[in-house]
Amino acid sequence: GLLARPVDAEVLELGIFDGNLLRRGGTILGTTNKGDPFDFPMADGRRIDRSEEVIEGYRQLDLDALIGIGGDGSQDILRRLAQQGGIDLITLPKTIDNDLGHTEVSIGYATAVKVATDALDQLQPTAASHSRVMVLEVMGRDAGHIAIGAGIAGGADVILIPEIGYSLDGIARKIESLKARGRNFALVVVAEAVKTETGEAVRQVQGDGSSTYGGVGHYLAARIAEETGSETRVTVLGHLQRGGPPTDHDRLMASVFGVYAVDLIAAGRFDRMVAWSGRQVVDIPITDAIAGYKAVDIAGPLVRTAQGLGIYLGELSEDRESDRAGKVAETVGS
Repeated sequence: GLLARPVDAEVLELGIFDGNLLRRGGTILGTTNKGDPFDFPMADGRRIDRSEEVIEGYRQLDLDALIGIGGDGSQDILRRLAQQGGIDLITLPKTIDNDLGHTEVSIGYATAVKVATDALDQLQPTAASHSRVMVLEVMGRDAGHIAIGAGIAGGADVILIPEIGYSLDGIARKIESLKARGRNFALVVVAEAVKTETGEAVRQVQGDGSSTYGGVGHYLAARIAEETGSETRVTVLGHLQRGGPPTDHDRLMASVFGVYAVDLIAAGRFDRMVAWSGRQVVDIPITDAIAGYKAVDIAGPLVRTAQGLGIYLGELSEDRESDRAGKVAETVGS
């Protein structure tokens, strides 16, 4: 990388672009937002500022501009480096969490949803044949976009997302209602950031001392078994959602964003993030993109769709339910 001396970089000559890059996940770049150059972890435990080394490495490559891909964390680090080092920067939204503001689409989200949907498709037959409640834990960081997208597409009975509170009684009532209709199984999708019923985050401590979301699926499975007497099983997809061949939609949007980024460089327009809005590719200030966090809209179409399908989403307020019913009645009346 840019910290190595000599700089470890690969020249992107035309011979590399033989069509195979489209079929490979973006993780082939090997980049991460964990090694923050402004607070870089050293082997001896110290943390130091190595930002000038990164900037000097960039200068040694004698580049015209830098195109960075990533979510809010990566883009924030890249912009700080660009501002400090006078680097002409364009960024692309790439996060499976789909939580970047001001863009309707982030690269990676469609593939993550497909992986989770495929998992539900494969869990359903075993759930039915063994009379089980299958709990699928998916990624998404603090947002529930993957969970609600895959849950609807994969026919889940319960979808739990961080944006909406839930009760174990509510989950139990849903499962019991399925049993009353003759169903012997249920599919539950839970986003990794969903808390326990008492409001505690479920996290795992990593080797470096940091903690990450993970484990809420096992918590829920145990509680559902207690509440309903059902046999439960847990599947945690984890990093299966971040690798593998991207979907056609992700390939298309990555291509659209990439071409537009090069056009911005040719036009001399920098410090911008490429975005998708209103069926058009646009560009916005990187600062706006970083600041505009996008959680699941609990009054939005996906929540309304899940409710309309009878999926248990949690304990939405009666006011919101009434508001939704009123809008439906108004639409039908008009």
